[in-house]
Amino acid sequence: MTALPSPRGKLTENRNLNDLTWLRVGGPADYLFQPADIEDLQTFLRDLPTEVPVFPMGVGSNLIVRDGGLRAVVIRLGRGFNSISVEGNTVTAGASALDAHVARKAADGGVDLTFLRTIPGSVGGAVRMNAGCYGSYTADVLRKATIVTRQGEVVDLTTEDLNFRYRQSDLPESAVLVSATFEGPSGDPDELHARMAAQLKKRDETQPTKDRSAGSTFRNPAGFSSTGREDDVHDLKAWKVIDDAGMRGATRGGAQMSPKHSNFLINTGDASAADLEGLGEEVRKKVYETSGITLEWEIMRVGDPLTE
Repeated sequence: MTALPSPRGKLTENRNLNDLTWLRVGGPADYLFQPADIEDLQTFLRDLPTEVPVFPMGVGSNLIVRDGGLRAVVIRLGRGFNSISVEGNTVTAGASALDAHVARKAADGGVDLTFLRTIPGSVGGAVRMNAGCYGSYTADVLRKATIVTRQGEVVDLTTEDLNFRYRQSDLPESAVLVSATFEGPSGDPDELHARMAAQLKKRDETQPTKDRSAGSTFRNPAGFSSTGREDDVHDLKAWKVIDDAGMRGATRGGAQMSPKHSNFLINTGDASAADLEGLGEEVRKKVYETSGITLEWEIMRVGDPLTE
């Protein structure tokens, strides 16, 4: 086994990842590294042998780790990376800060980042995936993303560097995002909080928020996105083509396409990663057969299947 650097943070060998993902599935990572601070992360990445793969992991809200686990050092940022500061219309947040917390803290300071309130996950994932809803995207408000490269250097990236697309960005391979700076429009704090409360109410009425899910399973076809407006057209929504394929409520092992919102894949209690991914692939096949549309996964799937 390759010798790894000795960091100040926590380095755990053969660490199961199932309790770190929202779907509660996944085998062990070769190592899980939780850096103490940015300097600890820099030193670790700089001294890590180049042949050892690195996988930066957020709060696991949009992730299936396969049952065989990950042959990599998984890097998960914790409390040292969750600060949120508001100055004027600028909000700077650590990569492990939850999107919902950033939206609330911004609203307290009269900055409108309300679209982040209902997005599951952390700032790092929001930037990587160009997360968005209600017609707003991370790309619209991001001014700077700070990363630590595989060589241990701290680098600031602009939206141009990241080349944002629908649910995608060009974050450099193996780089770990450590913070992001946003600029939002001004708003009255009370009005912003009221808007977020209304968004949450609508989300809870239409999505299985009490179930074990990872948010939307598939991207909306052809890059169309839900705006949440009254006049929104649903012709090219993922849930619609899944419904049309008769897959709302479909099951495989402990996995199910939610009866409440058919683009939500849920773990009903004892699903394996193979159940969840297998059901998702069944849905993709059925949708293609019925509508000719190839659904693209929005949930990231990583790692090795379990071998007998």
